[in-house]
Amino acid sequence: MPSSSSDQDFPCSLTISIPLPTARLASSALRALEVDQELSPLVRRSFSLKSSSESPSPKKDGDEGNGVGEKVALVTEYKATTNRMLRVAVNGFMESLGVVLGVMEELDVDVLRNQWSKPRNGRE
Repeated sequence: MPSSSSDQDFPCSLTISIPLPTARLASSALRALEVDQELSPLVRRSFSLKSSSESPSPKKDGDEGNGVGEKVALVTEYKATTNRMLRVAVNGFMESLGVVLGVMEELDVDVLRNQWSKPRNGRE
């Protein structure tokens, strides 16, 4: 199968799948992270949500699921022109992801405290 010109222009790729306890949290994380556009035209990023029972599907506006029970993964796909550009973009994404998950942990106590009940960094 021949590669598309887009694949040839962006040969370096990485897919990151972050499991979250509910569809509501996954959708919230997606909405929080997607507002920041990639600064470089040498990097492309896309988000999707994947339930534990299906393959990834592109994000749809208003598609948040029921928010209960089933674990959902936030899937982020990166494509870049070079490995260096890919690394720089993913480093920035990981920083932002850490902030989003930290806010969820602090403000959505009822959900995340039950899922991550072990103390982290000496905190409870």
